[in-house]
Amino acid sequence: MKAEIWTWSFCPFCKDAKKLLIKNNIEFEEHIMDDKPDELQKIKEKYKHQTVPIILLDRKFIGGCDNLRELLSRN
Repeated sequence: MKAEIWTWSFCPFCKDAKKLLIKNNIEFEEHIMDDKPDELQKIKEKYKHQTVPIILLDRKFIGGCDNLRELLSRN
């Protein structure tokens, strides 16, 4: 399993999501959007998700931190 995650460096939910990925030994590619508001807006529109983090698992959109936590708790 591999993840892709769009974050802000100061976001507590983004930090929690990365900790969950690390704890569950899930490799991830992080896209830090601190200075990229236009790029972040395009990602938000693409996935119809207006907050960060925006998380994909195996290229499938799953949502944010709470969605990741819920998904991992089921496994």
